[in-house]
Amino acid sequence: MNFLRGVMGGPSAGPQPSGADTIQKLCDRVASSTLLDDRRDAVRALKSLSKKYRLEVGIQAMEHLIHVLQTDRSDSEIIGYALDTLYNVISNDLEEEEQDDSEEENSAKQVDDLGSQFTEIFIKQQENVTLLLTLVEEFDFHVRWPGVKLLTSLLKQQGPQVQQIILVSPMGVSRLMDLLADSREVIRNDGVLLLQQLTKSNAAIQKIVAFENAFERLLDIITEEGNSDGGIVVEDCLLLLQNLLKNNNSNQNFFKEGSYIQRMKPWFEVGDDNCGWSAQKVTNLHLMLQLVRVLVSPTNPPGATSSCQKAMFHCGLLQQLCTILMATGVPADILTETINTVSEVIRGCQTNQDYFASVNAPSNPPRPAIVVLLMSMVNERQPFVLRCAVLYCFQCFLYKNQKGQGEIVSTLLPSTIDATGNSVSAGQLLCGGLFSTDSLSNWCAAVALAHALQENGTLKEQLLRVQLATSIGNPPVSLLQQCTNILSQGSKVQTRVGLLMLLCTWLSNCSIAVTHFLHNPANVPFLTGQIAENLGEEEQLVQGLCALLLGISIYYNDNSLENYRKEKLKQLIEKRIGRENFIEKLGFISKHELYSRAAQKPQPSFSSPDHMMFDHEFTKLVKELEGVISKAIYKSSEEDKKEEEVKKTLEQHDNIVTHYKKVIREQDQELEELKQRISTLTSQNEQLQATVTQQVSQIQQHKDQYNLLKVQLGKDTQHHNSHGDTLQMNGIQTEEVSKLKEELEEWKNKHELLQGQLKEKDSVIEKLNSSQLEMGATEQSLQTSRFGGLEHSNELQKELEMLRSQIQLQAAEISKLQMENQKLQVMNTAADPMLGDSGAPAATSSELEARLEQEIKELKSQVKALSEEKESLKQQLDSSTSTVAILQDKNSRLEREVAESKKEQDDLLVLLADQDQKISAQKMKLKDFGVAVEDEDDTESGDQGDEDEDGDEDEQDENAAVCYQEN
Repeated sequence: MNFLRGVMGGPSAGPQPSGADTIQKLCDRVASSTLLDDRRDAVRALKSLSKKYRLEVGIQAMEHLIHVLQTDRSDSEIIGYALDTLYNVISNDLEEEEQDDSEEENSAKQVDDLGSQFTEIFIKQQENVTLLLTLVEEFDFHVRWPGVKLLTSLLKQQGPQVQQIILVSPMGVSRLMDLLADSREVIRNDGVLLLQQLTKSNAAIQKIVAFENAFERLLDIITEEGNSDGGIVVEDCLLLLQNLLKNNNSNQNFFKEGSYIQRMKPWFEVGDDNCGWSAQKVTNLHLMLQLVRVLVSPTNPPGATSSCQKAMFHCGLLQQLCTILMATGVPADILTETINTVSEVIRGCQTNQDYFASVNAPSNPPRPAIVVLLMSMVNERQPFVLRCAVLYCFQCFLYKNQKGQGEIVSTLLPSTIDATGNSVSAGQLLCGGLFSTDSLSNWCAAVALAHALQENGTLKEQLLRVQLATSIGNPPVSLLQQCTNILSQGSKVQTRVGLLMLLCTWLSNCSIAVTHFLHNPANVPFLTGQIAENLGEEEQLVQGLCALLLGISIYYNDNSLENYRKEKLKQLIEKRIGRENFIEKLGFISKHELYSRAAQKPQPSFSSPDHMMFDHEFTKLVKELEGVISKAIYKSSEEDKKEEEVKKTLEQHDNIVTHYKKVIREQDQELEELKQRISTLTSQNEQLQATVTQQVSQIQQHKDQYNLLKVQLGKDTQHHNSHGDTLQMNGIQTEEVSKLKEELEEWKNKHELLQGQLKEKDSVIEKLNSSQLEMGATEQSLQTSRFGGLEHSNELQKELEMLRSQIQLQAAEISKLQMENQKLQVMNTAADPMLGDSGAPAATSSELEARLEQEIKELKSQVKALSEEKESLKQQLDSSTSTVAILQDKNSRLEREVAESKKEQDDLLVLLADQDQKISAQKMKLKDFGVAVEDEDDTESGDQGDEDEDGDEDEQDENAAVCYQEN
């Protein structure tokens, strides 16, 4: 203990030892001490020194600390100290916090190297990481929390190696997933940070974490923390979700199929009051938007992206994003990211694109959202990133959307332009941006218009009809001519690049547009002059695009203009430029650095407006046409003729194929019509067959009726015989009536007997109800059982009431039958003098016989039903009687148990009182012997003291015990 006091800063007689010596002594103490308290104090001292003497503690103590983790797991305190010490040695976070801004970068590199080296030492034995995973499973806070922090630090230093060890460890990832379910927020939040490091760039671990229900738990945490209004915990959860979903198609599919996209909708429910957004809310919402973009990224497989886009539309997520898009007071960076997110949600999805086209901005009068966004794009006062986002949104809206392309181009055509000028259309905004003084607006408008023509030959031809009024008094010029006029005026490079990209897109695969372009005699000399000049590096890009435009004019030329046939244009290139020089200038495009950047992804992302030169879709066009144009330039006239012949042959072949396709399509339509006619005729045939069958059955019925009439006519001839038979039948009827009267009398007696039994059972049930109500106040458990009996008896009573009503109804029916029987007797007696008449009495008697037989059958069935109901009533009464007896038995048993428990409690109280008296007597005796006796309250409030004091107290207790035994 004195040694530890010296180490921890207590007074000492000799000189103070150095830090390394102290650490060495503490390590020896940890290794050699047999007492757990000594080892614990030594580890605590190492922990306090580990921040200041990180290198020394790491070198000398790491092996001993790992040994402590292996051998002293039963003591959570020493385990916690050891884990904290290892964390201080391995982690670089503490050093980075203490560094000043003025320190050099190499000191930071040394710190990083130190942590990385200690991590390598620790994970060299894989058992150490496995041991750490086992300790993280412990519920004790002082073990679990430092274990989580240490494992996180190991992953930061040597991520791939530690990931591999955890991956091969049995249930390694599953153990760490339990941290998300910890009720202590500190451990849960640090567990999220741990999983962030664990899932970085490791698809296998990402899949395991996802299938361990990570999505459900993380979304629950985000909801509990308040969605976008939450704190740093929400940010950590979103970063972890991004790790799990980004570039992982399996997890993205699992996320979609688990209906987790629907749970993202509440994240974007922004209120009307959008003032005063906190920095944390902006960060959270930015990450949420990025998470949506991860699911619909253009780099994902098309099928997965399409299914996510449809899910976002059906759950209302796209609608919510459009609401943010049109809201006021939203921060600029959130608005920009929202535009990018909406862009990728609608890209290539016709349903989402149609919905976006229908969105209106909350203005007076309402304007389409596309128009409002384009107004921002061509406004030079708007931020650069916002204008880029709007351009990307417009490109995604037109991507594989011929309907949207047609709507945009139609706003430029003369027949659809609003003559009043009250509203601004998308086409007018694009033209205004195309010819404004701002070069960035020129470039954005040119690229947007090029996307409206992408892979749509019909719209390229329609756009040739657009006429522009340049100034008052001058005749209007076509849009194509105006573009070439601005190009020849020597404007900024960015403007010329944008116009050349528009013209190349417009003329490609459209011979009519090429003819219109070549019809202007100034265009070809301008292009050849630009290509032939030796200009600086900035102009090389323009020269390359001019070469591409001239090459397109040659390749898609239909030779309709005599002066600008393919062969003449090639000769012009050969004379004024040279073929090699032309191909070299054409190659400037694909070799440019900005071209390579634009070809990487569809979203336009530029560091500054000056770098905004190429569009992603245009790079695809260049890649497609560069080789084709190079071959076309070197082809001779004979090869061109052969190629034209081949083209004509192919066109004829295509025409033939198109004709046959048309014929096949028409035949398919005729086949469909014939199939429909066949189906209608089949249904009509079935209806007619059913009608025929019905008529055949009716004919059969008529035949049967006819045969019956013939039989009745035969009976009329035998009148006397039928009279005797009728008398016999009347005798039979009187006998049946007498039997019925006897049975009715019997049932009346039984009915009275049943009513008497019912009254007796009613009285018994009422007595049971009163006794159960009196016993209900004594015991709660008995009350529930008797309540069941009450309900059962009530149900029996209801059934008895129903039986009574049924018996009354049956009695009424019996009396009704008696009346009808009397009427029948009267009719029989009245029919006797009329027997001399012809066939009418015979028919009346037959009807009476049939009616009596039917009524006799009904009476017998009712008698049978009454007997069955009587038997069921008896069974129910017997069961209710047995239930009452069982309830009475339970009541008496419970009363006996209550009495016995009261008696046992009294006995226990007596025993406790005797025990208290004996304890007080023993305390008095100990006090007589001079032994200090503490009360129970004093002993409970005491704390553990020093080891020497504990030893003295133990000796005193032993002496007192010896003295007491001797006395």
